Amino acid sequence: MLVGFGAVAADLPGLSETGAILIAALVVLPAFLATIWLALPLARGNEWWLLGAGALGGLGWVGFQLAGVEVVANACKLACFVLVGFWFLSLFEALWWLAVVAFLVPWVDIWSVFAGPTRYVTEERPGIFESISLALHVPGETSTANIGPPDIVFFALFLAAAQRFGLRIGWTWVAMTGLLSATLVLVWLADENGLPALPAVCLGFLLPNVDLLWRDAREAWATRGEPAPDPD
Repeated sequence: MLVGFGAVAADLPGLSETGAILIAALVVLPAFLATIWLALPLARGNEWWLLGAGALGGLGWVGFQLAGVEVVANACKLACFVLVGFWFLSLFEALWWLAVVAFLVPWVDIWSVFAGPTRYVTEERPGIFESISLALHVPGETSTANIGPPDIVFFALFLAAAQRFGLRIGWTWVAMTGLLSATLVLVWLADENGLPALPAVCLGFLLPNVDLLWRDAREAWATRGEPAPDPD
C-alpha cells in the first residue's frame, strides 16, 4: 500500500503547504511506522536471520535505487532499517541497558544535528541525506519529507524491546510516533533543514514505561554482588 501511494502521490491533487505538512505528520509518517508494529513478530526470529534479511533489504535498496525505481527502493530501505533495529536488540541482555541508551543517545543526536556530521551532510551534501533517508511522500508533491536511518533503527529497537521485556507496546508506539510527528511539524514551523528526531524516539520509549524501567533498574541494582543461587 505504501509503495502504491508513493508511486501515485505526485499525481494526486495538491495541498497547501500547511496541509501537506499535516498529511505527512498525521497520516504518512504514522502509516510507515505502523508497518514496524505489524512486523514485530519478526523480532522474535534468530538474530542471524534478521541480520541476513536486513542485508537483503539493503541490497534491494541499492539495486532498485540504481535502477531508478525510487518508490520500491524506499520500501527496501524501510525494511533494511527495521530489520537492523530488530537485530540490534540481540546485543542487549538487560532492560536497564536500553534505558541508559535512551538517556544518552538524544544528546549525541542533538550535537550531530546542530554541530556535527548530520549538520554537514544536510547543509553541504543534501543529496547524500536524501539518498539514505526514508522519503515520506505527500499528495501533489514531488518533494518529500525525510527521516534519517538512525531514527527508524532506534524506533524498531525500542518497539522490539517493549515486546521482549513486557513493556507497554501500544503506548510506546503511540508516544514515539506522536513525538516524531510533532518534530516533523516543528521542522516546518522553525523553517529548519532538520531537527534532532532521536530525542522524540527515546522520550517516546521512556515516558510510557518509566515505572517499569525504574523497577527493573532497582532490581538489577539490588541483585548486584549477591552470590549466584545454588543449583542444588
